[in-house]
Amino acid sequence: MKIKGIKLLGVFMLLTDISFIFYWSATLFHLIPESLLFNDYSNPNLIAWNWSFLPLDLLISATGITSIMLYKRECSKWKTIALCSLVLTFCSGLQAIAFWAIKQEFDPAWWIPNLFLMVYPLFFIKKLIR
Repeated sequence: MKIKGIKLLGVFMLLTDISFIFYWSATLFHLIPESLLFNDYSNPNLIAWNWSFLPLDLLISATGITSIMLYKRECSKWKTIALCSLVLTFCSGLQAIAFWAIKQEFDPAWWIPNLFLMVYPLFFIKKLIR
């Protein structure tokens, strides 16, 4: 069964997966300029909050990349794994947006990427569950 827009899904997933790996590598090695860090970044609770996303984000990358590889091998399991990746991606964005909304901090540098994580999966989740 062909799914309309599947190539676009692969592009979005790969962009997201590579971005997560890049972000966490840059965070690990302190490569993000201080001017781009979120407010109160030195607060141990906020550092812990940020790092709490690491397992989720890496799972998103692993499932996204795996689903792309399975799709290229024409393995039907790609859809289930892609759906898991998309749902987890939405959840990652939602958790971050909820946090920033509760804190009443509206920095576009953090809101835009997390809104992207929430919105793009919705278009493809619908297509995968049909």
